[in-house]
Amino acid sequence: MDLAQRVKSLTPSSTLAITAKAKELKAEGHDVIGLGAGEPDFNTPAHIIEAAKRSMDEGQTKYTPAGGIPDLKQAIIRKMDRDQGLSYGQDQVIVTTGAKHALFTLFQVLLNKDDEVIVPAPYWVSYPEQIKLAEGRPIIVETEEEQQFKLTPEKLKQSITEKTKAVIINSPSNPTGMMYSKEELQAIGEVCVEHDLLIVSDEIYEKLIYTSEPHVSIAQLSDELYEQTVVINGVSKSHSMTGWRIGYALGRRDIIKAMTNMASHSTSNPTSIAQYGALAAYEGSNEQVEEMRNAFKDRLNQLHGWLVDIPGVYCEKPKGAFYLFPNVKEASSSCGFDEVDGFVTALLDEEKVALVPGSGFGSPDNVRLSYATSLDQLEEASKRIKRFIEKHQS
Repeated sequence: MDLAQRVKSLTPSSTLAITAKAKELKAEGHDVIGLGAGEPDFNTPAHIIEAAKRSMDEGQTKYTPAGGIPDLKQAIIRKMDRDQGLSYGQDQVIVTTGAKHALFTLFQVLLNKDDEVIVPAPYWVSYPEQIKLAEGRPIIVETEEEQQFKLTPEKLKQSITEKTKAVIINSPSNPTGMMYSKEELQAIGEVCVEHDLLIVSDEIYEKLIYTSEPHVSIAQLSDELYEQTVVINGVSKSHSMTGWRIGYALGRRDIIKAMTNMASHSTSNPTSIAQYGALAAYEGSNEQVEEMRNAFKDRLNQLHGWLVDIPGVYCEKPKGAFYLFPNVKEASSSCGFDEVDGFVTALLDEEKVALVPGSGFGSPDNVRLSYATSLDQLEEASKRIKRFIEKHQS
């Protein structure tokens, strides 16, 4: 039996591959430091866990509406009004089985065969694959490290064709941690309005920002951009709820209705218990969330300093998320490796430090390091990386 053509073109996740190899080495008894994780190392706040337990005791263990329970939708609406001054109705919100499922469903209802979606590189690994699964074409647009890997209006214009249907904006970004300013989003938005492009605004890291600059959603900049933007978000990163699988999308009623219809035939509904946990996340205290953010900020400052002190390693300091995306091309080359992927593999084999090669994110000169682990582990990882480079250079 032959498999469907659409799955044959998929590229395996580089993040999952390196994580699996690290777990294999750990199981063999090796002291592995894994910096590939895309999730906070904190437990979900206690009041969220208690709310989920309570929902089970109260019998909230049955099917829910396909698009999510009304109370959670309303909490999301209040959150958007409070944080971004954006107003949505219940029929403009869908709760999904994680933000990843929100993106997948959006592309399924949006794209016809060979429709194009502009994807700035570096990009989150699943964007191109999800577009391909919807029979669309991801148009990868290279960005400049000197410009903090941001898409410019000029590069956006150059990439638009008669088949272009949407563009993805991810701020703060996975894998780079960079974020767009209000002015930068306004300039990109003007191009999108001019060419009638849908904007897919992935804002999953919006609560993990380490500067005084506020998070800005492109949807809040004008009435036209509000109409042309689908906001993607969730509680996975902000509230350390990756395993709960609750995300959501907000946008035009026709798009959300189509997504809800599709969800009714795929997942039926997000897990009922997890939805009540997410409701508590948005209605309860943010004290533990802020503690987590402050811990990440401290780790960022420390790890960035340790990395840029290593010869041949260059790294823009990001403003959000929990990743660093250093350029290690010079270090890799000086160690005798033709490609950074080989550098990453050898580092794991010899020093037992697991990084994710940037090739999986469309940036082969870089590596992604997650600082969602303890400072002690981050310091030790930095020492091992430096030792590895010095050994191979000598």
